[in-house]
Amino acid sequence: MFLYALRRLLLAIPLLIGITFISFLVIHLAPGTPGEIQTGDLSIQSDKEIQKLLIELYDLDKPLHVQYWKWLTRMVRLDFGKSFSPDARPVLQKIGERLPVTLLLNIVEMLIIVALAVPIGVYSATRQYSMFDKVTTVFVFVGFATPDFWLALLLMILFGVQLGWLPISGLRSLNWEYLSFWQQQWDFAGHLFLPILVATFGGLAGFSRYMRQSMLEVVRQDYIQSARAKGLPERVVIGKHALRNAMLPIVTVLGLSLPGLIGGSIIVESIFAIPGMGQLMVQAVFERDYPVIMGNLVIVSTLTLVANLLADVTYSFVDPRIRVGARRGRR
Repeated sequence: MFLYALRRLLLAIPLLIGITFISFLVIHLAPGTPGEIQTGDLSIQSDKEIQKLLIELYDLDKPLHVQYWKWLTRMVRLDFGKSFSPDARPVLQKIGERLPVTLLLNIVEMLIIVALAVPIGVYSATRQYSMFDKVTTVFVFVGFATPDFWLALLLMILFGVQLGWLPISGLRSLNWEYLSFWQQQWDFAGHLFLPILVATFGGLAGFSRYMRQSMLEVVRQDYIQSARAKGLPERVVIGKHALRNAMLPIVTVLGLSLPGLIGGSIIVESIFAIPGMGQLMVQAVFERDYPVIMGNLVIVSTLTLVANLLADVTYSFVDPRIRVGARRGRR
């Protein structure tokens, strides 16, 4: 297993380089340059001179392959350069401030989705066509059809504007510094409630459906019928024999869903004004801040590759047949 993980990590290096190369070309093809964004009116002669100086300062006057090679050599040393924004702060410093917020949102979202989707899917599969199954089916279709931004705006109007129960932007209230420790935690949780609810809604619908379909396929297998024929309790048949095999497709979906979670956080963070990676990415795109854009893409790509690797490794713990097959292959 260790050699397999090491081999996958080594294969991920050229894949990551390919992703960064294509991304580097695409973002430079977008109209507008950092100099044009920062100077504004192009008709003023002084602005044109400033743009020329900025282009030379940012090395944008060099060929793309030269720019990419310089960026790649810095990236290998974990130096993503400095932001093109007026503050000129290091990219890693900016990402380091925003990444914990996005990771917190996505980890909590994923934990809630898994904790709810698995029992919902199992219960729906074991009681197919029941009232509960029909209700969850309707919920799935509603979840798939509801855009995140539309749901976010509705919840903001209802709970934030009309009822005034929950805050609708940021992570802290204006008087946060004057609150006690537990009041600060409650205030922080209140600010996260609506963003997590919006981000969880669609994912919960999809994962519960995947779990239901996977469980339906497993319970029809011969070994499940044999376990029931031996007189094993239904909870043992479902919980011990069926659930572990039904989790294999879910592990795959979890590994592949990380890019979607990060992409969804861009929408959620932008609407709720949460200072995370998604909001930073949107700002960088509008400002043509190439170092910040590339830094975000590297972090997201790395997390995606690591998540896929963890999904493959998790297979061996969920399904013992994979471990046995690996041992036989080595022999």
